[in-house]
Amino acid sequence: MHHSIRNAVRLVPLALVLLAPPARGGEADALPPAVRDAKAQLLSQFFAQGGASPAVLEYRRKLAEYQQIRGAFDEEAGAYWSRISEKRKGRNAKRRSGQQVTLDDYVLEHPPLYNGPKRPVNPEPEQTPDRPERKPIPVVADLLRAAQELYQFTPQRPSSEVEFKRAYARYALASGLTREQAVRVYSFETGGTGNYDVQAGIEHGGKRAISTAMGYNQLLTTNSVELLAEQGHELIRALSEKVAKTSGPPRQLLEHKLIVLKKMVAQAKSVPDTWSEHEKIGNTAQGWAMHAMVLDVDIGPMLQTHKLLTSVLFARTKGYSRPLSAAELEMMNLTGDGTGLDMVTMPQAMREQVPTSNFFQRGGYERNPVAIRHNTVAKLLAVTDARMDSNSNNAGARELAGAF
Repeated sequence: MHHSIRNAVRLVPLALVLLAPPARGGEADALPPAVRDAKAQLLSQFFAQGGASPAVLEYRRKLAEYQQIRGAFDEEAGAYWSRISEKRKGRNAKRRSGQQVTLDDYVLEHPPLYNGPKRPVNPEPEQTPDRPERKPIPVVADLLRAAQELYQFTPQRPSSEVEFKRAYARYALASGLTREQAVRVYSFETGGTGNYDVQAGIEHGGKRAISTAMGYNQLLTTNSVELLAEQGHELIRALSEKVAKTSGPPRQLLEHKLIVLKKMVAQAKSVPDTWSEHEKIGNTAQGWAMHAMVLDVDIGPMLQTHKLLTSVLFARTKGYSRPLSAAELEMMNLTGDGTGLDMVTMPQAMREQVPTSNFFQRGGYERNPVAIRHNTVAKLLAVTDARMDSNSNNAGARELAGAF
């Protein structure tokens, strides 16, 4: 605004000079009337437009056009996503009452996608509200520091990658996962090359973490807190058995680890068993310390296993007894058990017709080029399988398969 006023102050005297009659012999009407009228009209327009430059006027024109087109799109898209939400509520209600879900319980049209003009850039500087400072994403060093400061504990790292893979394979098989499920999900999540401590963003040449997702099945800090809360009894049981079979100094290390694990489980259970409450812990040093257990050669394989096993068990409790394919398991891993099972239990004929938008919120869908491009359930499962096929040939995937 101040910039525009300054421009106006500089330009107005020039405009007045152009409009002023020559001071020659006091002839007030030296300019022809047509010229005087034209210049007076220019000055009138100048003030009516607030002294705006041609570039600003063009920006305002484009902004008005953008707002009109974008507003019409948002109205159409809002109505579509409201239908998606209502259909989802209807499906959930049907399932709760034991009714059969049919094709009519889904929105069968694909969502509108915006292809209008982009918001124009204002040529004048604008005052923008201060954005809250983005919190740094914790990396391995932060997790280890939190575990040491809060629990006086350092995770026992494996001596080699294959040691961790073998521990994972043993526990996964004993718990009921198949080699195909474990290896193919690992191939999809890490590209078939990730180590036990791989973090999203710091992989394949990446230098900056983009989330706390870590390990073979890319657990977030919230996942680690939730698994400790919900599966802690099983983790404690399994580690207690290992302690009983060990002697000497190794046993002392395991006993200390068991004490720390029990404390973490108690802390995770101290809040209501909801994702939002677990997320609150996950965003603190307490959650970072719990997430450090993903790196431990004893606890880490258990956490990675239960990240997938909970989905398998969820499907069974809902009456789905057929073994989940790796792609189906990945859908549950990615979208959540309830949403994923909605896709998994769908007959193939329906999978061919039901758009993927039925399983997303609007924002998530519009930021997901894979779901947009492969826009039916059948296509999304097919591309997931294809990626698993390709990545399963990579070195890390072959090594994990060998560990089984």
